[in-house]
Amino acid sequence: MSANPSANLKFKSTPVRKRVSQEEWQLRVDLAAAYQLAALYKWTDLIYTHFSARLIGQDEFLINPYGLMFDEVTASSLVKIDHHGKVLDDPTDSGYNAAGFVIHGCVHEARPEIACVIHTHTRAGVAVSAMKCGLLPISQHAMRVQAEVTYHDYEGIALELDERKRLARDLGPTSKAMILRNHGLLALGTTVREAFEIMYYLDCACQIQIDACAAGMENVQLMSAQAARTTNEQFNRPNRPAGYKDWPALLRMLDRKGIKYAV
Repeated sequence: MSANPSANLKFKSTPVRKRVSQEEWQLRVDLAAAYQLAALYKWTDLIYTHFSARLIGQDEFLINPYGLMFDEVTASSLVKIDHHGKVLDDPTDSGYNAAGFVIHGCVHEARPEIACVIHTHTRAGVAVSAMKCGLLPISQHAMRVQAEVTYHDYEGIALELDERKRLARDLGPTSKAMILRNHGLLALGTTVREAFEIMYYLDCACQIQIDACAAGMENVQLMSAQAARTTNEQFNRPNRPAGYKDWPALLRMLDRKGIKYAV
């Protein structure tokens, strides 16, 4: 199997790397890596769900081409759109998922400090989104995000622009993790790396919760409020080593596997 399935896609004549800034190219590389990692971690839902990255200081963001599997996404294939949803650059002429614009456009507009938004429909994530209790404080993984998780009630497939104001309201001004009820998960970050880490912990916490609850809710041990606060503070302490060690390690894993995301 080819490590670069997108090699069979048809691109426009001028290479993307030659017509964008170095900053944009690096953002494309990181976002493409996140898509490839998501494929490895099985966060995919056929060609659906979407990750986005906002260009620094601009009302423009990158998103996946509609119709590509996550393991086909590369730095050169990402679509660039503005805050109105207008396509500015579509190297493969694939367009983008309208629901992606509703969700991601809303978050990037409401939270300009956020550089990356990751949305998934994983089995565990959707399962917890359907639980009345929401995310429970039952694992160390949950403590990375549980204190700041917000919730948005399901309104149907995210195609109506009117839903954006309620989504922004429910997300709030500081949350970086959201559970879309009966739908899936949302993770935000000031970098692609941070958004990926938050989604990793959020999805793992959901998997752990489903596994633990299978033994019966009466057997589930909740953390004490103090233990939950302490663990959350430890995860969010200044200069935590993971903040600069995990992303390079993940990229090295992609490189070892011969996955060509930075093309």
